[in-house]
Amino acid sequence: MKCPYCGSNETEVVETRDSEDLETIRRRRACLKCEKRFTTYERVENVTLVVIKKDGKREQFNREKLKNGIFRSCEKTTVSADKIEKIVTEIERELRGADSVEVESKKIGQLVAARLKKLDKVAYIRFSSVFRRFVDVEDFEKEVKKLIK
Repeated sequence: MKCPYCGSNETEVVETRDSEDLETIRRRRACLKCEKRFTTYERVENVTLVVIKKDGKREQFNREKLKNGIFRSCEKTTVSADKIEKIVTEIERELRGADSVEVESKKIGQLVAARLKKLDKVAYIRFSSVFRRFVDVEDFEKEVKKLIK
């Protein structure tokens, strides 16, 4: 494993734990060169999921892309990185448990929006504004009114 700080390949595993979802293994590692510690996660590689975009194009499901989108929506909120990781894991598990290996991007957006709505209203509005392509202030206003009810 390559150290994210100095790039050395000389690292060792200090601690290994199963994650809460029992689908990933969390490993604490130490770099033998710079002596810094970092965390890695190991999971079984599953069948490739294919995302069908709005324009009909297909691309491989990218867990990091999903996580980064949620992170952007949650900036300057109280939503922790652990909660975001949990959301991503739940969504990925749900997608992999479906009957098809192909999923529409709209479905992924709906899954994210539903979870953010329960977790943090500001993050939900931010995500929805991009996902639903709000065009003007009236779109925001309608969505906020729905939240207030």
